[in-house]
Amino acid sequence: MRIVACPPILALLLGHDWSAAAAVFAIAAATDFLDGRLARHWQITTKLGAFLDTTADKLLVSTALVGLLAVHRASAWVVFVIVAREFTILGLRAAVAAGGAELQTSLFGKWKATLQFVAIAVAILRPQLLIAGAYLDQWLMVVAAAVTVWSGIEYLRGSVDALRS
Repeated sequence: MRIVACPPILALLLGHDWSAAAAVFAIAAATDFLDGRLARHWQITTKLGAFLDTTADKLLVSTALVGLLAVHRASAWVVFVIVAREFTILGLRAAVAAGGAELQTSLFGKWKATLQFVAIAVAILRPQLLIAGAYLDQWLMVVAAAVTVWSGIEYLRGSVDALRS
């Protein structure tokens, strides 16, 4: 669902249909929580499912950020930092898997995803709330970028042994 939602979200952002873009994005983001909860409840988690889940999150976030950048609602440096981290960790997962290990999603990584989803949704809607000269969503994006980098560093540090082997 998250992957399929990416083109409509981008089209709605580029068309400046903020309410529809926010609604489709929020529904797509909510599926992250829902599919994980259902998989754990029914005990049908798989390595492929875990990989597709994280890939779908990264694609959804990257698509929304690129769209927000195109309509001047996201800073280029924030988009670069978040997208670069997402692709780095995707590559890290592949490298760890090639060595026969598995990179588990951390609780910190889940918080990071939630914060990204909230920051993006707020940026799409952009409430006219200024704090120290910047919109609320701009502050949330900076916080999301910082947490994204921090969680990326934690993943890298946690996978050193797997990469060495």
